Amino acid sequence: MAIRKPTAATEKSSVMSELLAASAQEVKFKNGSLIDGVVSSIKGDEVFVDIGYKSEGAIPLEEFGEDAEVKIGDKVTVMLREMENEKTGNVVLSKKAADDKIRWEKILERYVEGSVVTGTVIKATRGGLLVKIDDVEAFLPGSQVEITPVKELEGYVGQTFDFKVIKISNERRNLIVSRRELIEGTLAEKRAELMGSLQKGEVRKGRVKNITDFGAFIDLDGLDGLLHITDMSWGRIKHPAEVLKVGQEIDVMVLDVDRDRERVSLGLKQTTVNPWETIQEQFPVGSRVSGKVVNLAAYGAFIEIAPGIEGLVHISEFSWTKRVARASDMLAMGDEVQVVVLSVDIENQKIALGIRQTQANPWDTVQDRFPVGSRISGKVRNFTAYGAFVELEEGIDGMIHVSDMSWMRKINHPSECLQKGQEVEAVVLDVNPKEQRISLGLKQAQEDPWEKIAQKFPVGGVVKGKVSKTASFGAFIELEDGVDGLVHISQISDQRVEKVKDALEVGQEVEARIVKVDRAERRIGLSIRAMSMTEEEIKAMTTETTESTNAEKSSSAVPGDNLGGLSAAFDNAFANVEWQPGN
Repeated sequence: MAIRKPTAATEKSSVMSELLAASAQEVKFKNGSLIDGVVSSIKGDEVFVDIGYKSEGAIPLEEFGEDAEVKIGDKVTVMLREMENEKTGNVVLSKKAADDKIRWEKILERYVEGSVVTGTVIKATRGGLLVKIDDVEAFLPGSQVEITPVKELEGYVGQTFDFKVIKISNERRNLIVSRRELIEGTLAEKRAELMGSLQKGEVRKGRVKNITDFGAFIDLDGLDGLLHITDMSWGRIKHPAEVLKVGQEIDVMVLDVDRDRERVSLGLKQTTVNPWETIQEQFPVGSRVSGKVVNLAAYGAFIEIAPGIEGLVHISEFSWTKRVARASDMLAMGDEVQVVVLSVDIENQKIALGIRQTQANPWDTVQDRFPVGSRISGKVRNFTAYGAFVELEEGIDGMIHVSDMSWMRKINHPSECLQKGQEVEAVVLDVNPKEQRISLGLKQAQEDPWEKIAQKFPVGGVVKGKVSKTASFGAFIELEDGVDGLVHISQISDQRVEKVKDALEVGQEVEARIVKVDRAERRIGLSIRAMSMTEEEIKAMTTETTESTNAEKSSSAVPGDNLGGLSAAFDNAFANVEWQPGN
């Protein structure tokens, strides 16, 4: 048989086949690739696998699983970790790495970000929970467990939930899931459905979710509504915590629905009857009720007389007699008091109350206790420019006008003859219960010295005194017992006096004769000039001044030119000032 020599074409084809086979072999034995192999032997804790390479690879028996039965000849998929180990010279293989890669590729095929999966919580770790999903462990961050933060995570171990895949990391082969996003999505749908079904005026059940200073947020089974503090009670409350507690189940009325902004306003008091609708029947004017002080202001106190019903006691209605400056001077928060209903304003929801009306008005019987003409004693409590107030009994004052303080002198201010705290006796001059005024007289409690003035200061007699005041028409001379007399300018000297102050000065002591005594008008006329007159001239002058008529007073005689005009001169002088004894 002839032997055929290979041709050049045949040799070229053979070389190409060898190159392709070598290239395929290089791709197959690349680090990290998965390769099918056969268990060639088992030595101790190591399993040797033949992958068709020049050497076998050893794999720890534990990578096959605790209960796995490995036999020679078993086919197994492994991962090539190293082509040749520096120490042993053998390939380095891993069954566990191959299993993990196969499992992860199946997960990538099965799940994508956003998909919903079911898993069981197997362990609580720092920052969250581990969840078993099929054969893969996923991480559930603590912030993604519930809508609100959860402090204790151990209670979730062993429970099965649906989760949303929120992140897949190929590099770390990490799967992160969220339960919160699923809950929020469900609630959003539920909230939208509930928002569309709410109607104004309907009553819904809710749970107090949160309490603030201005109100409370109520969970209406997935939709939150605001219950403002002003809509919690018909009465006054300072903080929502006085009425509600977190977690409390309540019935609320829908007051307003803003679907564009997804806001719901709720009312609690609106679920009960408005007590103001029957207020007049419940608290008629004049009725006496008890209540509790719930607020104090400078001008009065607010009294709660029924749940949701408050009335105001103005400071003017606290006492018949006491002068109340501030409500807090009489009452304190929480005090129980008796009051009388004075008026009811349903439209403005206002009730006026009175405390003093629960007691007898002492002014109704003041005339019985202090009749006109009776003599009383009391303590000077206060001064005004026109008089002094004397306390007759607690809360009842009488006033002594300055004109009723002295018979003899004009009092310009009460401090001239009285002191605060001084005990005085006075006579009741007038009683006006309606105006709550009692007029007293201090001088009326004493004998009127003018009753005997003519005996003490007879006309023609000589008196000594001191100049107390000067005027253009004459000078006032202070005599005994505070009595003042007037020396007319024409009676100062025999010589004509142009100005009183040129002849007399305040404090100067003088002697004069009494030429006129008018008891009705409480006036005494004096003459220094008469000190040098004879008895006949004095007698004539005093007779003329005493018997002078109104015609003489209106005559054109010049004062001092004759005795007949002296009376008119005195009258004119007295008329020039608002004169009283002591001026």
